[in-house]
Amino acid sequence: MPGTEATGTSRPPGGRHRAEAHHALVAHEVVLLLETDAERGLSGAEAARRLERFGPNLLPPATGGSLLRRILRQFHHPLIYVLLVAGAVTAALGEYVDSTVIFAVVLVNALIGFVQESKAEAALEGLRAMVRTTATVVREGREHTVPSAELVPGDLVVVEAGDRVPADVRLVGVAELRVDESALTGESVPVTKDEVVLHPETPVADRRNMTHSGTLVTAGRGAGVVVATGPETELGAIHRLVGSAETLATPLTAKLAAFSRTLTVVILSLAAVTFAIGLVRGEEAVRMFTAAVALAVGAIPEGLPAAVTITLAIGVVRMARRRAVIRRLPAVETLGGTTVICSDKTGTLTENQMTVRTLWTPDGTTYQATGSGYAPSGTVCDADGTVVTADASHALRWCLLAGAACNDAALTHTGGGWELRGDPTEGAMLVVAGKAGLRADEVAERLPRNDTIAFSSERRYMATLHDDAASGASVVLAKGATERVVGLCAEQMAADGGTRPLDRATVLAAAERLAAEGLRVLATAARPAAEPAAFSERELPGTLVLTGLQAMLDPPRPAATAAVGACHDAGITVKMVTGDHAATASAVAGRIGLLTGPRPGEGEVRTGTDLAALTAREYPAAVDRARVLARVSPEQKLGLVRALQERGQVVAMTGDGVNDAPALRQADVGVAMGRSGTEVAKDAADMVLTDDDFATIEAAVEEGRGVFDNLTKFVVWTLPTNMGEGLVILVAVLLGSTLPILPTQILWINMTTAVALGLMLAFEPKERGVMNRPPRDPARPLLTRALVVRVLLVSALLIAGSWWVFGWERDAGASLAEARTAAVNLFVAVEVLYLFSCRSLTRPAWRLGLFGNRWVVGGVLIQVLGQLALTYMPTMNHLFHTAPISARTWLHILGVALLAGLVIAVDKRLRPAPG
Repeated sequence: MPGTEATGTSRPPGGRHRAEAHHALVAHEVVLLLETDAERGLSGAEAARRLERFGPNLLPPATGGSLLRRILRQFHHPLIYVLLVAGAVTAALGEYVDSTVIFAVVLVNALIGFVQESKAEAALEGLRAMVRTTATVVREGREHTVPSAELVPGDLVVVEAGDRVPADVRLVGVAELRVDESALTGESVPVTKDEVVLHPETPVADRRNMTHSGTLVTAGRGAGVVVATGPETELGAIHRLVGSAETLATPLTAKLAAFSRTLTVVILSLAAVTFAIGLVRGEEAVRMFTAAVALAVGAIPEGLPAAVTITLAIGVVRMARRRAVIRRLPAVETLGGTTVICSDKTGTLTENQMTVRTLWTPDGTTYQATGSGYAPSGTVCDADGTVVTADASHALRWCLLAGAACNDAALTHTGGGWELRGDPTEGAMLVVAGKAGLRADEVAERLPRNDTIAFSSERRYMATLHDDAASGASVVLAKGATERVVGLCAEQMAADGGTRPLDRATVLAAAERLAAEGLRVLATAARPAAEPAAFSERELPGTLVLTGLQAMLDPPRPAATAAVGACHDAGITVKMVTGDHAATASAVAGRIGLLTGPRPGEGEVRTGTDLAALTAREYPAAVDRARVLARVSPEQKLGLVRALQERGQVVAMTGDGVNDAPALRQADVGVAMGRSGTEVAKDAADMVLTDDDFATIEAAVEEGRGVFDNLTKFVVWTLPTNMGEGLVILVAVLLGSTLPILPTQILWINMTTAVALGLMLAFEPKERGVMNRPPRDPARPLLTRALVVRVLLVSALLIAGSWWVFGWERDAGASLAEARTAAVNLFVAVEVLYLFSCRSLTRPAWRLGLFGNRWVVGGVLIQVLGQLALTYMPTMNHLFHTAPISARTWLHILGVALLAGLVIAVDKRLRPAPG
């Protein structure tokens, strides 16, 4: 919803729940509010009392109802009701094998639903696991290590590099503290923390004086007062959002539900009409009841649920080959109908690995670095594209040395690639130095460090003192924010190593140009042959030599641009939804082509603050037009997805962080990253990308469209059979004639053809141009008008053909069993020819090639063998009341079937179904 936002809350010691904007209070006011001590913390007795009052620092367990209720919920669906009726009817008829098969299908579907319903509970459990850590707490003036579950509001906690923050904490003291909040807010770089009082309306992502539960300390040390625990933390707010997010019906399940309700009414109505007409005509009630049951059995598509499940499962296998793991079967089909993809930026559209793109030296030379991420592959090139090393100029060498040696990060190579320990910005500087030939171990050996002036939010730079093994002199190196490092310099380095007076205006102008491209710019400086005694923060200003600028970004994934373009070609709108800053998000969006849309007014950039200021009437249209939504909270991500769904969009939401989990669950398809994604995001998602590549989503959408096509083909193929069988019975009652097909024979047709013929359509390859057509309209029914007409036409052909064959055989002196056997085989023969036609809903069967789907050919051969067994095996004759038929009868059957196939082909040519 627009204008909503989570606020850190606590329950004060008085016991009354009260929300406080702790970030807007001076530190000592927070201490007084929570009745604690900023130096000694709580006493053990007071901590125990508060623990009893407020409860443990844990997220509440999920409440999914009793086990029995969850199981029974799986049977609450119209299609399941139809199947249960079908199973009961077949059991009442004594066909226990068929009823067992039907009930088995129902149980399998229920099992799948039961397992998938546990997804939300798994997501909530993942959130709870994030806070099951230990914490360093000060009680009675001494530090203790306690389980984080025992923390209470008012506790004084201490965090340092490597710790996971155990609760929401208002900082009262920091020492170069930086916290990675990307999993909570989407911020791409660690946030520097301080104690400055902030405005009450400051968003969570900008609360520098707070650390939040579940985030990770990357550098420094801090102390603070716990202001919220368990469900009252920002992580708890997300936990509630995940629990409240609705699991919406997919387009397929919604359409099947509507179809099933309609089918149920039609079947029951026709059965009642059949029974009533028979009684009016003076027929025996038992005979008419048998006819009504036969009609119901014939009209119920027993194979439909199994076909849906198997078709989706085949789609799962195909997507897995393209590195998309499906956790929830209906998501396969839903992907094919996706109209909007809301993608997280960090780690989804980008690498989530800061990379130096541009180097600028004071002599005006600009260098470009290739490659991305923390892998040392890539080069540094000059303006002409010539590959250079650090020896290209003295200024370039010292610019790279300053970034690599004045640095606390470390890169290690594991089986899964290169991993960073430390700040991503420093990791990027290590990598670019390596690309220019300066390996980190060689730099450390040449320039061993003696002293450090650590980075802080006030200082905004870092400086280090080194011994230069090559010259034996001391060297001072510095890096940091451009304006701060420029303030430390009086000179700038030339290409030959000499110095010139600092041209401040030129340096700042160069930095602004790079920042305008969405790059994060840091300046570097050095003072060769420095005096160790002069190394202090007070002595540095005006003594350094500017060596250059390094500009970096979290680069877009290599295939992101092409994937976004392919989505646009397929009529799918892509939106970037991130917690990062608008300037950074816009720069990435511009690079991958997100800021150009096919409709006027698209391409807008909106921030969370912008969204909060919108009225409820303005909100839906604004988010529909926007392509980039930056600095948004988890609640706003969730509200965005809901707003788009209310406008009739089928929404796929991608993400990797804890902050994405509620929106992932709310979306029609939640897509999580397999490598970089948190377990919470994976558990909340319907699909996980094993390669973390946005391009895989485009491939999954393509597979999803193919799956929906195949499901539609199965429905179009199976309905005429069921309708034809039911109407044959109705016609017999209306004419007062003998039933041309018995209930057991109907069950044979339904169950064997569904498995041997219909399911083979699940293996049909995707049709050409599947990604060149717009997404399906979510409001469009499962069957278009043209397909409904085709279904009715084939049903009419089956009714007319079976009656003609049945009547011809009876007039020719055939027994009742022989005539019924001919009618059964006529039904199957027409279904076989119609199966080849249904391999494509638009193209003629002859253009598809006989062996384009070998599974269809194999299924037809199996069905033919089954029909021969039904016709000529004595045991089958006894069970299904059939009899052997002559070659002349077979010719009649094939002739009628070929005529029906020709009529179907002409109809497809004259009335092609839309794609």
